[in-house]
Amino acid sequence: MDNTLMWLLGYILFLNIYLYWMMGKDKDAAKKNLPRIPERHFMLFSILGGAVGAYLGMQAHRHKTQHRKFKIGLPIIIAVHILIVILIAGVLI
Repeated sequence: MDNTLMWLLGYILFLNIYLYWMMGKDKDAAKKNLPRIPERHFMLFSILGGAVGAYLGMQAHRHKTQHRKFKIGLPIIIAVHILIVILIAGVLI
């Protein structure tokens, strides 16, 4: 596999694991009335490639599931990412 592709896959994997973990951390902070992680943080890193991790974390931790921004926004970001991958794969093949 090309070195650039390996770095890209590592970046995507890291970002998704990070956002999954952050959803759990923010849920714990909410329960304990501690300072919270801003929603823009989740959305920014979701757009940058971590939407699947954020969505899975949202479901697993039952956190932000009623927020329209996350409930609708994350699946849209995931769909856009899938479309981008399909378009890039079509160009490379």
